[in-house]
Amino acid sequence: MSLLQQIDTPLDLRKLPEEKLTAVCQEIREQILEVMSNNGGHLASSLGVVELTVALHYVFQSPLDPIIWDVGNQAYAHKLITGRRERFATIRRYGGLSGFTHRTESEHDPFGAGHASTSISAALGIAEGKRLKGEKGKVVAVIGDGGMTGGLAFEALNHAGSLKRDLVVVLNDNGMFISPRVGAMSAWLSRHLTGAGFNRLRKRVKELLVSWPRYGEDAVHFIKRFLESSKVFLTPGILFEGLSFQYVGPVDGHDIKALLDIFRNVQTMEGPVVVHVRTCKGKGFACAERDPSHFHGVSPFCIENGEPKKSPTKTLPTYTDVFSETMVALGEQDQRLVAITAAMPDGTGLSAFAERFPERFYDVGIAEGHAVTFAAGLAVEGFRPVVAIYSTFLQRAFDMVVHDVCLQKLPVTFVLDRAGIVGEDGPTHHGLYDLGYLGMLPNMTIMAPSDENELINMLHTSLDINGPVAVRFPRGSALGIERSEKPERLEIGKGRLVRVVESKPQLAVLCIGHVLDTALKAADLLAGQGIEVMVADARFAKPIDKQMLELIARKCGKILTVEENMLAGGFGQMVRTCLESMGIQVRMTHLGVGDMFVPHGDQKTLRKAVGLDVGGITKAALELVGKSDVSARIA
Repeated sequence: MSLLQQIDTPLDLRKLPEEKLTAVCQEIREQILEVMSNNGGHLASSLGVVELTVALHYVFQSPLDPIIWDVGNQAYAHKLITGRRERFATIRRYGGLSGFTHRTESEHDPFGAGHASTSISAALGIAEGKRLKGEKGKVVAVIGDGGMTGGLAFEALNHAGSLKRDLVVVLNDNGMFISPRVGAMSAWLSRHLTGAGFNRLRKRVKELLVSWPRYGEDAVHFIKRFLESSKVFLTPGILFEGLSFQYVGPVDGHDIKALLDIFRNVQTMEGPVVVHVRTCKGKGFACAERDPSHFHGVSPFCIENGEPKKSPTKTLPTYTDVFSETMVALGEQDQRLVAITAAMPDGTGLSAFAERFPERFYDVGIAEGHAVTFAAGLAVEGFRPVVAIYSTFLQRAFDMVVHDVCLQKLPVTFVLDRAGIVGEDGPTHHGLYDLGYLGMLPNMTIMAPSDENELINMLHTSLDINGPVAVRFPRGSALGIERSEKPERLEIGKGRLVRVVESKPQLAVLCIGHVLDTALKAADLLAGQGIEVMVADARFAKPIDKQMLELIARKCGKILTVEENMLAGGFGQMVRTCLESMGIQVRMTHLGVGDMFVPHGDQKTLRKAVGLDVGGITKAALELVGKSDVSARIA
């Protein structure tokens, strides 16, 4: 039996002799590689924290000492040693383990996470809650250097320093943030100036000095300032010391003995502490070490060479690819165009723009709120900023979108990649809310392409609109249609009829975005049942084409709206409100996502589960026209 197979809880890990922990780390890496090569997932970040994870669980006693992981996508080793080893092969699959920390999975996941920079705030709240209840135990927050670029992390550090509660913040630094290693002297100081022996000596000297009636307190203050100044001078911890944290590090995050020594020392310290750990993202897998950005999130791959496993189907361009190419073309034509992203130049497709126009590209780090207001400032100066952020992450900047862009009617274009059902990353990453939270905002224009040509047209059109614009598109492949030679400037708020029938149609299906292709397939299936369907592409969720709405309402009498978004406040409700304002009564059904958080799983499975596949649209259409018996036969 392997060492990992003997570990069902952190207590089992702590029973192992210290000299076996290196072997445990190797087995964990092998397990992560094996499962990720089949399932895909966040590989490089998880490989980089294996020793750190083992050391934390070996020294601290989860769940008595809660460990809160920032983002959670690096918690695979944590899952393997907290009772989820047997189910680890199901990670990110429908009905299986989440790819992030999840409170319902384990008592060792005290706080769920899918977005960055939240761990210190959550850990401080948990620590304060334990204090108010009189419970013992240290609270540990693990945050990456990328997460430290988020303003929320600094707000939490500031509050924690003022409260002076017991809190351990482990800064996992893999080279993207924080100053580089400063040498052996810093490591030596960190290990020795935080040791139990040194702390006992410091306490006794302090007691002795304080007993001197005249000079004791002044002497204590002077020595304390001298030690702190010396340590800060020799380490990169001045920021944290300035926030009233004791700074420890940097320490080699792959030296298990050094980590154990540091964490044992930190256990005895009082007040807030930052432990600065240097790690190698992708550690133990050469391909990931060479290209950690590429292997941050991966599809199934071959362990031998890191190459993706071949798909039997022809590879189609993704919507992200089309956006990337179009941005470069637009940048050539318009010197006012600037591109902004929040730590996702590769994921959003802006790397090509950055390479071609480095002086007009900005990566602001994990700081979506700043990205939006920064773009607003550029717009004030006459530039046309394109802010490319995943739909789920733009939620974090809602206040800035409202006050800094829409209220001032500034021409900022928001490009929302991963809009709709995203897949294996689950509820924290599905982009199912943007039509609702953007649709309510005055001055906002919202477009959603049904294919790659429409995306190109919409991007060109967005630069002609003198106000805020949002263009949303899904994760994954476009349709692979032939591209138009010349982009079309769309008429604002103008939809299009895509499927028109000569006889009187029994209903109209009104779509927004990529669901149009699925709706057309459903219409063909319905035609085979003798039910003629008109299909329309709204193109614009805001403003809605009133003329087209009136036409299909009067011609068909029944409308089925289809959107890959939450129904509450979504496109369907916008259509209903618009028709009511026009005094038009029509029977309607809205198809989208109901009052639920969609779980993780592949996109095809999830769309079927929520009724947004061909079968779901067909069933909803049949029920709308009173053919539920046919619907049952098709199902």
